Amino acid sequence: MNSEITSIQMFGIKTPIIRAGDDIMQVLEASLKEAGLEPLEGDIFVLAESAVATAEKRIVELASITPGERALILGEKYELDPREMELVLRECDEIFGGVPGAALTITKGILAPNAGIDASNAPEGCVVLLPEDPRKSADDLRKRLEQRHSCRLGVIIGDSRTQPLRLGCTGLALGVSGFVPVEDARGSSDIYGKPLHITHKAVADNLVSAAELLMGEAGERVPCVLIRGAPVKLVDESPEMPTISMEGCMYFGNIIKVQAGNSQTQDRDRS
Repeated sequence: MNSEITSIQMFGIKTPIIRAGDDIMQVLEASLKEAGLEPLEGDIFVLAESAVATAEKRIVELASITPGERALILGEKYELDPREMELVLRECDEIFGGVPGAALTITKGILAPNAGIDASNAPEGCVVLLPEDPRKSADDLRKRLEQRHSCRLGVIIGDSRTQPLRLGCTGLALGVSGFVPVEDARGSSDIYGKPLHITHKAVADNLVSAAELLMGEAGERVPCVLIRGAPVKLVDESPEMPTISMEGCMYFGNIIKVQAGNSQTQDRDRS
């Protein structure tokens, strides 16, 4: 039996306010130096998507947006600024419904309220969109950090999300580079020796959730957390974040069935 206990350390990296067009690598390097931190082999950097998106000039002034008819209708339905609703329609893959203040969307293949668009940590009158390509953003930054510090590193572009029927936010990895983001635990055994058949470990999401404890959700100005000692499998690539189909999802699969059943009932009622 392996009795080794892995020790994980986390360091919040406080930075100046990141503005559109900033080189986030340079911001990080200056902040690491000020904090007296030097990255080591296997360290993982978790960066807030809003900071990355801001540096990539993904900030939009709402005054520059003219909402279309659909945005006006849905904005009123979900109690959203119709200009923001217009951006949601442009950014998302699909809208499933919503509640006051939030439209439920699939965006970049994942569930996201308001297509991940956020007015917090954005200048007055502006909103921040998700990074255009979080996977590429993570890969570009990892390669620059590895070249600068001569060691193998991992980078996550992370966001926070609510869970169904739970209050509060947990972490979600949007893009990953340098390590395996989801590990297949099928075939391993539980404490009683029974084989696992469907279990996968959401390594990247769990690391973002841990980092969120230091990042916070308000004005902490800690857009990056360095995690040391995480039990990850390092790779020299930027893996795709694994997803499952809506039909195969335990949550959405049942919602789709209910919606289909309601639609058939309404059709019968009309006939």
